Amino acid sequence: MLEHWLNWMFDGQPPAQQRGQFASGSYQLHTPGVLELVPDRLTPDAHSCVFSAAIHGNETAPVELLGSWLSALEADTITLGAPVLVILGNIPALRAQKRFIDTNLNRLFKRDLADSGAEPERARELMTAVDRFFAAHKALPKLHYDLHTAIRGSFYPRFVVEPFSDTPTKSEQWQWLAAADMQAVLHQHQTSWTFSHYSKHYHQAQAFTFELGRVAPFGQNDMASLGPMQALLTALSEGKVPSRQPPSSMTFFRVQHELMRQADDFTLCFDTHTPNFSRFEPGTRLACDSVAGDFIVGDTPLHVVFPNAGVEIGARAALLVAPAQTAA
Repeated sequence: MLEHWLNWMFDGQPPAQQRGQFASGSYQLHTPGVLELVPDRLTPDAHSCVFSAAIHGNETAPVELLGSWLSALEADTITLGAPVLVILGNIPALRAQKRFIDTNLNRLFKRDLADSGAEPERARELMTAVDRFFAAHKALPKLHYDLHTAIRGSFYPRFVVEPFSDTPTKSEQWQWLAAADMQAVLHQHQTSWTFSHYSKHYHQAQAFTFELGRVAPFGQNDMASLGPMQALLTALSEGKVPSRQPPSSMTFFRVQHELMRQADDFTLCFDTHTPNFSRFEPGTRLACDSVAGDFIVGDTPLHVVFPNAGVEIGARAALLVAPAQTAA
């Protein structure tokens, strides 16, 4: 199973056998990077689970994490008790060890997408895969964990982004995420067409984007720090109730402003290596843009997350966030 899945992704040759059995269930290889697992025996606490990674091709720790979990499943050291759709997103970028080839795949997950090109086509393929999976297991609660790593350091190396949606996050999710050693949560303030948002917006799934440390090449990731996260994925795939911990162990933030690049002449007014969640005091100039003008912090301190001055014009150059009082 795992060997066929990886060979199809990296060699580009479809395996002769795209369906098969393993000790506790069956598998189907739908397209390169898309693997569906169905248990022989469904547990009472099962969710329909989507686990995705490599939506950006240089984010390798989640790929290693899913590989380790799949190896345990294939070796029968863990037992499948819930249906799981496993996705590695941007295969050409993963092969090239680049964030993307032409455009950021994690801004393309909307059903009326009109863009053309390899990454928009892949977005449509992945949306179709998720639609079919949730339709096939519609009696179960839906869940999508999209696994990433950040391009810079962070005061909270492991944090979660909650997509903006009318679908509320269940309180148990915060308890599960705290037990998985997530250190912070970032509540989005408006629609952003990410993969996790797609599942939450269109399918009312419990869905999050996970940042699991910093980008590193294969073999150089701190996988020991992700042990609690692997335990969460394992419990969900086994159809068990995951471990819980009070959410008070996590720090919560809410987005206050999206800093958009509007001009060629654009700079962020702080060091390139500034960590995520760095705090800036009132009166601090954060950006200079020849079209939009300067952005200066107002009366309340702000923290910067995902700063990147090199984005395309019209794209987000940073999120500016403030502490939130609760998980709500």
